Amino acid sequence: MLRRHYLQALGASALGLATAQVAAAPRAGDARLLLVFLRGGYDCASLLVPTGSSFYYESRPNIAIARPGEDGGALELTSDWGLHPVLADSMLPLYQRRELAFVPFAGTDDLSRSHFDTQDSIELGQPLGGRRDYGSGFLNRLAAELGARRTTAAPMAFTSTLPLVLRGTVDVPNTALAAAAGKAGVDERQAGLIDMMYRSTALARPVAEGFATQGEVARSMQGEMDAASRNALSTKGFEGTARRMARLMQTRYHLGFVDVGGWDTHVGQGNATGALANRFEELGQGLAGFAQEMGPAWKNTVVVVVSEFGRTFRENGNRGTDHGHGTVFWVLGGGVAGGRIAGEQQALTATTLFQDRDHPVLNDYRAVLGGLFGRMYGLNATALARVFPGARATDLRLV
Repeated sequence: MLRRHYLQALGASALGLATAQVAAAPRAGDARLLLVFLRGGYDCASLLVPTGSSFYYESRPNIAIARPGEDGGALELTSDWGLHPVLADSMLPLYQRRELAFVPFAGTDDLSRSHFDTQDSIELGQPLGGRRDYGSGFLNRLAAELGARRTTAAPMAFTSTLPLVLRGTVDVPNTALAAAAGKAGVDERQAGLIDMMYRSTALARPVAEGFATQGEVARSMQGEMDAASRNALSTKGFEGTARRMARLMQTRYHLGFVDVGGWDTHVGQGNATGALANRFEELGQGLAGFAQEMGPAWKNTVVVVVSEFGRTFRENGNRGTDHGHGTVFWVLGGGVAGGRIAGEQQALTATTLFQDRDHPVLNDYRAVLGGLFGRMYGLNATALARVFPGARATDLRLV
């Protein structure tokens, strides 16, 4: 079994890069964090393609992404890894600017293979095997920790309902930006009536903050629509949503969450083209749009893309893939020590798959995120233990 730690795999030049970029890491008071959750368990072997593995091509006779240089081939990142070709104009430039890193073999030891159970487990960020506290998500605990240190970290869920990851002691607003552009909200007269109903009650402040958030979002939408005659931002797809998130995170919200569905590709997922490729292309364009829209604040921003699990290494009989285990995290930002594949890795062969079917998990998500939060915000081990109880942070020097 070929297995190596990321520091051993990087080489001297990459280590120099990581060290050089530490000084450019986001300042704790200005740091912005966006967590993007891909619900459905995306096929990471089509995203970060193990082009150095002949077993990959044997296992996927119909859906493999071809080697670099071949028709529809992967974009070469290293001698062992390539990137899905539809990301040539969106994610590859970020990787080349060293603002994007990938962490393969990442995830949780949760083996339920259930979308719902594993999503819940990850969002809660609590130890496996114990009683789950569904009122305490790890991003809310992070917000509470940062608030106690008087660090700017106003949280926001860009979702229609408050996700588990942001439930807890800190009050967190939520709004679904994808739906906001086409739906009429509460008008001024109705808002006044609601305000009167809750005035002088314990809910007065949350109601007022909710209307303030709605107004800010509405103004953002109006600005986009006003510019539409000059081929301005689209309200369709993830890119429009991502750009709107960026405008809100430039100043007011420094801790955000959004989820993107549609990654459960059991049937006909395709390879360089097809259903999965289309999703990757839209996601990549959205993330690139977010980076562009953040402007100067991008240098203090980190975006982490996660999913509940990966998918089976071998294709199934329907030219798709089934529920797997390990996955690949994306970490991007203006201060990220990118242009590399980070974390512990191993060769992908017939003998190294987990349970003879999946990517193994070598980089626990709580350890990886804990290490990232520690570097971003200067949190010590005691503080990180409150965010991820029972976990030991692993510093992959991602910022």
